[in-house]
Amino acid sequence: MSFALQERGFVDVGAARLDYRFVGPAPEAAPTLVLLHEGLGCAGLWLDFPERLAQATGCGVFAYSRPGYGQSSAAPLPWPLDYMQRHAHDVLPPLLDAIGFRRGLLVGHSDGASIAAVHAGAVADPRVAGVSLIAPHFFVEDFSLVEIAKAKVAYETTDLRAKLARWHADPDNAFRGWNESWLHPDFRFWDIRAFLPGIKIPVQVVQGEGDLYGTLAQVEAAQALCAAPVEAVILPGIGHSPHREATDRAVEAVAAFCARTLAG
Repeated sequence: MSFALQERGFVDVGAARLDYRFVGPAPEAAPTLVLLHEGLGCAGLWLDFPERLAQATGCGVFAYSRPGYGQSSAAPLPWPLDYMQRHAHDVLPPLLDAIGFRRGLLVGHSDGASIAAVHAGAVADPRVAGVSLIAPHFFVEDFSLVEIAKAKVAYETTDLRAKLARWHADPDNAFRGWNESWLHPDFRFWDIRAFLPGIKIPVQVVQGEGDLYGTLAQVEAAQALCAAPVEAVILPGIGHSPHREATDRAVEAVAAFCARTLAG
């Protein structure tokens, strides 16, 4: 381990400086759950989910902000349309090395879940025992692009930018990187289903029935294509952020999956 993890700090990965939060036992003392945030998220926007997950599992929980988000270094615009695949291949592996990751799970939300899936299917790090994917997307559904276009209008005409500025040092970098990528005409062809057959470790998918960014077709894709068993947790009346909208149920589901996976 190159440095001792603090409650909050920065870790350097290549040219990027990433901000992080850490709670619970160190990687050498217990398994570690690595949290990967959504397209407008950051380490801080997990709110109290890391603390509650650490308490429920006894694991260390590491949440970080990708380049362009939170207090991390910027990610030059425009972002490549395969930015999620690139992060899974080029940033996540050395990040796990840098924090002294020994054994644990990846827990991703939305874009972060897609990154976790690519990593599990392509990198196949033996230290990663399983992946919990909250509201993942494996391919683009047209109705989700409608919602992302609405977000662009909101960013330009409402206080959305000011709200994001509370969490991101450069809200324009965070929002434009994500939004302009998804609204690029070629992004509708974005598809990571080819990585799913390579996932040979346990998979959990937590999906809100009312998710405006993905339907149950995303869950069905994981169940049909992953080489390992896929546990689906469908939450009625919940939208795109189960860990914020139904925190108790999300913590319970993820913690139970972690316990079963790590015991196995």
